[in-house]
Amino acid sequence: MIYRSLVRALVTSAALAAGVLLAGCNGDQISLANNAKANQPVPPKLVAEMTAKDMDLQSPMLVRIFKQEAELEVWKQDRSGRFALLKTYPICRWSGDLGPKVREGDRQAPEGFYSITPAQMNPQSSFYLSFNTGYPNAFDKALGRTGSQLMVHGDCSSRGCYAMTDEQIAEIYSLGRESFFGGQRAFQLQAYPFKMTPINMAKHRNNPNMPFWKMIKQGYDHFEVTRQEPKVEFCEKKYVFDATKAPDAKRDPVFEASAKCPAYAIPEEVADAVREKQQQDQVEIAKLISRGTPVARANPGIDGGMHRVFAAKLPDGSTGLSEGGEGQGLSLAALSRAPGTIPAHVNPPRGPVTAPQEPLTASLAPAPAAAPAATTRVASAAPNDKSEGFFSSLARKVGLGGDTTATAQPVPARPKVIEAKRHEASVPKAAPAPKPADTKQAAAKPPLKPSLSDAVAAAPAPAAKDAQVAGSQPIVPANSFDSRFSAVK
Repeated sequence: MIYRSLVRALVTSAALAAGVLLAGCNGDQISLANNAKANQPVPPKLVAEMTAKDMDLQSPMLVRIFKQEAELEVWKQDRSGRFALLKTYPICRWSGDLGPKVREGDRQAPEGFYSITPAQMNPQSSFYLSFNTGYPNAFDKALGRTGSQLMVHGDCSSRGCYAMTDEQIAEIYSLGRESFFGGQRAFQLQAYPFKMTPINMAKHRNNPNMPFWKMIKQGYDHFEVTRQEPKVEFCEKKYVFDATKAPDAKRDPVFEASAKCPAYAIPEEVADAVREKQQQDQVEIAKLISRGTPVARANPGIDGGMHRVFAAKLPDGSTGLSEGGEGQGLSLAALSRAPGTIPAHVNPPRGPVTAPQEPLTASLAPAPAAAPAATTRVASAAPNDKSEGFFSSLARKVGLGGDTTATAQPVPARPKVIEAKRHEASVPKAAPAPKPADTKQAAAKPPLKPSLSDAVAAAPAPAAKDAQVAGSQPIVPANSFDSRFSAVK
């Protein structure tokens, strides 16, 4: 308790001491604003929701983003050790088209798996609050992809980033902050073009990005069947998920993004569950194609999208690619209570341009998915900016490291969900949340440690906005607060 209180005090004082310029989302310069907004407590309603779902305030979190549906999901680990969905946020604005970011200035929001460390949290963003996605990761770099300062931030304005409202990013930021204070060294960000369902995979089957999407769907499937954060590695310019030491290997495998893959294995329980899910998906995709599911329209000149709950507030109501996308799970009743307001400077996304549908041929049916190929977790996704922010200094000092068709679609079989084994010290635990009936039984998991009750007390007024550019990691003068860590060295 004393340790965490001291860490909180150090973080707050360090941020308030910062007084330099920051690089923006696209390299612009901005001045620092009051940091008080970064210390807002998690809203009581959200805390109550966590309690109802058997989650601790400071338990690990995970974020998933879906462009087409324009949704951001926050998942938290419950006391059973599995991740459960806490809240879905409608995305106010994202830019570009479906597909990964390739080069600096292409206005594409990134897709893939990224790791968000404390150093990537920016309490001084002129887009209210932000965190750096960590693009490019090792996979992106191995392909020669470029780009910098790609953020998830507030202010509902995007030029290659994922933009939320100020109210939304305040909640998301506070959840990440509490997870770090609870001991999580980094939370995973999974960014997808759409929800990786059979209907979406069938619609986009002719998209040139499909090989890449099939690859990251492997990670999506690992999370779906385990409800555990998938361990991400890179080799031979591809993603590898949940790799462990091969049975006959003498040491853990060493992965390099551009090098040949070492010998590795995937836990049998995980591999079997993923294979079963992928086989079910392939059968459903083939059925959808045979029934004439139309190919998704080409979208030349598209400039991103936004969720319908926000588009309804704009003059022309355009949502871009999010229009009619599968998902849009927020009910119409949520429109009146969608958090946040859209600033006057926000322009609606340019909608898709209709193109003739591509012909359907037997060759479009996807080939059966290959079984997952045959471990120590490794740190990944260092911040893009070489400067050290107050969160990174803290880590160093204290050791924290689309539309539906008219044809009725059959409901695919629900994949089995397994529980990955955990190796943490056992502590008393609360009763776990009820598990689905088809869940495979695995070894009992020790619960997470109890959450502290010392929520951040400051409830500040929002700081005035600077020039409309997104922020990056804060740059803290070297002597601003380093001496204050002497008590915790």
